[in-house]
Amino acid sequence: MRLMNPKAMAVAAATSASALFASAANAVEIEYWQYFFDARVTAMEQLIENFEAANPDITVTMTHFPYADYRTKVAAAIPAGEGPDVVQLFYGWLNDYKAASLIQPLPADAFPADTIDAEFFPMVSAMREGDNYWALPTAVRSLALFYNTRIFEEAGIDGPPETLDEMLEIGAQLTERDGAGNITTAGLTMGMTAQDHHWFREGLVRQFGGEPYLDDYQTVNYNTEAGLEAMEFYVGLGADDGIGAIGFMDEPQAAFKAGRAAMHIDGSFRIGSLNNTRGLKWGVTELPATADGMRSNYSSYWVNAITTKAEGEKYDAAVKFMQYVTSDEAMQIWLDTVGELPAKPSVGLTDENANNPVFGPFIRGLEYANTTKFVNESAQRQILIDLVERVKLEGMSVADSLAIAAEAEQALLDEFYAGN
Repeated sequence: MRLMNPKAMAVAAATSASALFASAANAVEIEYWQYFFDARVTAMEQLIENFEAANPDITVTMTHFPYADYRTKVAAAIPAGEGPDVVQLFYGWLNDYKAASLIQPLPADAFPADTIDAEFFPMVSAMREGDNYWALPTAVRSLALFYNTRIFEEAGIDGPPETLDEMLEIGAQLTERDGAGNITTAGLTMGMTAQDHHWFREGLVRQFGGEPYLDDYQTVNYNTEAGLEAMEFYVGLGADDGIGAIGFMDEPQAAFKAGRAAMHIDGSFRIGSLNNTRGLKWGVTELPATADGMRSNYSSYWVNAITTKAEGEKYDAAVKFMQYVTSDEAMQIWLDTVGELPAKPSVGLTDENANNPVFGPFIRGLEYANTTKFVNESAQRQILIDLVERVKLEGMSVADSLAIAAEAEQALLDEFYAGN
């Protein structure tokens, strides 16, 4: 073997170092922001690692914030020319982000709208405007009923309820109270602050024979006989002899994770967190049907979008990153890590995924799910939180409180659509 002389070695080393520095100088760094949820952070770390390996000239830096602070941080950073180049947002926030000029439409050449329509689940079409999509999800989600298998086994109950009536019966059997009548173990968690406001709108209202909105979600329609029956059913869950309690252990998911609730309605995104809860034994099944077998569910999703901060080479890098995080590979990683369902049937409806004992109930739920088109998701959720609090804290009748809520939400919708 011929040895390189010291002078040649020095030249080679200098050349190598020069190339390395040149590569570093030419590298593009973009920022990605999402709210903090442990399983989501883990999944995105894996996606970023894979993307950077395939694109060594691009570096992606992830920043995350607590959910309560997230929207405020995004709204302040982007107009100042700071913060994310690619941002994650709840689909119900899209109109707010567009109105505030926080995001820009995806380029039609890289994200052809007709191709997206053909390859993704139909619910993502809410992100389309004309020939452009503004954002796209890696995953979608639906609701299902989680149940504590240890509590069920100890009570001699063979399996989870299939109907709403069975849920009430089993919930009553599994609810425990102290001497003062306070719940110590809930049969079912409750909380409009969590997923119950979705369950009410797209689940219970439809199961009781109604339709929550008309005119493509521009007209409130739950202040009806069906909506009243649905809300009375829900409020009854937390009555003195009910199976749950608003505010029990602060958050519904906290009660279930602590083993203090037998059943809990939540989204598929909760799977990763529950898997990491030591000592918790749980199963999952589809949302209970009515006595005649009628099922209804809610579907939603978080999307990724390119912000108005991204320009030039950062914009080009952001487009590449968006293409990867909406790929089949990324969706399978997200499913395995977070538990949220792939946004494409090509991934979600494989035999392995559709028949999975954990993912399967959520995937089957997509077949009869509806997606609420929010104009302001947080404000519309708060209206239902206030509805229940007026009944619980002020003693108002369900009918009167429901009417107030419907009027308030309609005013919100009217204001938005009048300006759009």
